[in-house]
Amino acid sequence: MINILYCGNSSACFELEGTRPYYAQEPYTVLLNGEERLQGETNVFSLFDLEPDTGYAVTVRFRSGGEDAVTIHTRAETCRVSVKDFGAVGDGVHEDTAALQAAINLIPEGGRVVFPAGTYLTLPLSLKSHITLELQEGASLLGSTERERYPILKTVCVAPDGKELPMVSFEGLEDDCYQSLIHGSYAEDVAIVGKGVIDGNAQNGDWWKNFKEFPAARPRAIFLNRCKDVTLHGVTVQNGASWHIHPYYSQNVSILDIFITAPKVSPNTDGIDPESCDGVDIIGCRFSVGDDCIAIKSGKIEMARKYCVPADHHTIRNCLMEFGHGAVTLGSELAAGIRNLSVTQCVFHATDRGLRIKSRRGRGKDSIVTNVLFDNILMDAVLTPIVINMWYNCCDPDRYTEYVWSREHLPVDDRTPHLGSFAFRNMECTGAEVAACYIDGLPESPIDEVSFEDISISFAEDAQPGTPAMQNFAEKRCRLGLYLDNVTKIQVKNVTLKGVDGEGLIVQHCEDVTTDGFEVD
Repeated sequence: MINILYCGNSSACFELEGTRPYYAQEPYTVLLNGEERLQGETNVFSLFDLEPDTGYAVTVRFRSGGEDAVTIHTRAETCRVSVKDFGAVGDGVHEDTAALQAAINLIPEGGRVVFPAGTYLTLPLSLKSHITLELQEGASLLGSTERERYPILKTVCVAPDGKELPMVSFEGLEDDCYQSLIHGSYAEDVAIVGKGVIDGNAQNGDWWKNFKEFPAARPRAIFLNRCKDVTLHGVTVQNGASWHIHPYYSQNVSILDIFITAPKVSPNTDGIDPESCDGVDIIGCRFSVGDDCIAIKSGKIEMARKYCVPADHHTIRNCLMEFGHGAVTLGSELAAGIRNLSVTQCVFHATDRGLRIKSRRGRGKDSIVTNVLFDNILMDAVLTPIVINMWYNCCDPDRYTEYVWSREHLPVDDRTPHLGSFAFRNMECTGAEVAACYIDGLPESPIDEVSFEDISISFAEDAQPGTPAMQNFAEKRCRLGLYLDNVTKIQVKNVTLKGVDGEGLIVQHCEDVTTDGFEVD
């Protein structure tokens, strides 16, 4: 069966139903109105260069001879303009900012701004509601390296009624920031689509050097502040100054069939970091970055006290994550909580960790993370497949204080976070090195429940020691089995570990532990 994920003015995205993570059960050919358009091997595929307000028949013909079909009707539009009609040169030398922004500003609602093939050197651009930006194949939006010309945006503006209008944020706090390459504030019904590239060009500037000395926080490649009904489809986003895509207090964000890439050594170049958003779908995407591939956030304690908007209803499916610190990370800025997260049919390759939850004392009483599901996941060469760390010691001024590292049962107060239920099912992990699972809760606020079912984890023959979690006084581990501390309820069913050094299940300070079909080879 073919599911339609998105159908816009000129592009559409589809997902094949099946059980295999990321890759389709067999190769296939896609036909559009009977004519071959592409050869595919992944569960998610896209079609571009479609005509608006037009019906199409889409057929998927599998190598074995079977086929499936679906019909679509593209979205109507009011007009279409090329950025070159507004004076954009697209040679990568002349700066095109004014022409690009003019096209965005002047097009009427329901219109499409087209970037034909070319390299468009630009300073930051601002989005507006009810438009589509289309970067056609061969088009590259190239960020200027002149940092001093990037506007520095203040944390809030004040409306005539005295109400604050928040504009920017970074790492869980409202903070002055350089304007992002593509910046949307309070915009609705926006799509950025196509086979082109959004290139932060950070490697050719100073964004990755001495950035702690900058007068403001670094920009993102795409920043969406309090936006609604946004679709990012097909594009490649690369070499961001920091995080690549940062939806912030936004609703109904779909990120489909895109590729995000930056050098493995580039600092803080997370792939997608939704923060305090409701309704985020990340489907069919590929990542290879210098930090976490996906990091779901909800701010630090100051933001939770001010707004208290949790991250809710997030779906991650049919994605490929490579060469990041964590494939899917929660936190560490999660003070307003994270709930209802589903991660299914994904492949993690050569990330430091698979699931990575990082929190600590001081995130606050509203930092409740619960109802998290990981199902049908393949991992290869992931150093530690599962990490839940309530002792995270990075980023905050008090990171090395006794309050953060003390193993004593401290009083529960308005600074104490809590973790609820986590389920891990149908996972095959090969080539692990440090630990199969490392879960370390707080003594005064134990994790409610962790369940493992139908899981196989094997270690590499040449496994090297490492620290499974970033915490004070961390010990190096190698071939560690399932390690759990301060978890109220643990269920282990049909779990196999191969190559463990020592005990397969190490449990401390847990009330209820059940195992059924647990094997250690």
